[in-house]
Amino acid sequence: MKKVIVIVGPTASGKTRLSIELAKHFNAEIINGDSVQVYKELNIGSAKIKEEEKAGIPHHLFDILNVGKSYSAYNFQKDARRLINEIAIPIIVGGTGFYIKSALYNYEFREDDNYNYKDYDNLTNKDLYEELKLNDPNLEIDINNRVRLVRAYHLSKTNHKRSEKVNKDEPLYNILTIYLDVDRKVLKPILIKRLDEMINAGFIDEVKSIRNKNIELNIIGYRELNQYLANEISLEVAKDEIIKSSMRLAKRQKTWFLNQMNSKVFDAYKKDLHLEIIEVVKEFLNE
Repeated sequence: MKKVIVIVGPTASGKTRLSIELAKHFNAEIINGDSVQVYKELNIGSAKIKEEEKAGIPHHLFDILNVGKSYSAYNFQKDARRLINEIAIPIIVGGTGFYIKSALYNYEFREDDNYNYKDYDNLTNKDLYEELKLNDPNLEIDINNRVRLVRAYHLSKTNHKRSEKVNKDEPLYNILTIYLDVDRKVLKPILIKRLDEMINAGFIDEVKSIRNKNIELNIIGYRELNQYLANEISLEVAKDEIIKSSMRLAKRQKTWFLNQMNSKVFDAYKKDLHLEIIEVVKEFLNE
């Protein structure tokens, strides 16, 4: 089976830095696994890798669409699988778990899975959840995960139940998933510092330029700063909400990747971590 390396973990865990180290060592190429970084205009708020940081390593599925264009897990699955087949040693880096798993496992999409997410903006998470429990009572789903709720709700309306999808846990590749873990007490001050750096780098102006296009994004950071620009909340409240949302997301991501993708967990800030992981990857590639 084709071998694929996956690097995941919370914001500020060093995924980008590690991916560059591994790509240079193993002559690999990097595939973006973050649903936000596919968009050209979302740079600062998505912590997207800068051109000068790429170190000559080929990077794929970054900056492929303008904001406002639809790009779903269905699209990512097709694009990522094509790249995996073309690249000798592919490294997927990111945090959008469902995108990554849909590409690497035998997850079956139908053409009508490529729906318009915004069609369901009129429904709250509670509305979606309660309707789903009626239509698909065997489904286990997090009421706070709106992306999954909308997808499952859409399926139920097309007479398909998400709980009945088969083969979604059957891997199509030989996968090494590296999860970079950060203790929550350590993560919070790092996120606060990083957010301040993003704002100083022009994050508010980035959100303002998107707002000027009459586009509202339900994405951590962009959502809260848009509320600030609309004079709905103060900047301090917006920053506080961004940190809270980021911490909740980090907790959900860790649970998801450990349960869904058999991840190997590493302390993100361990000394000489990249040397340890190079040995793990070497063993994986030589199996």
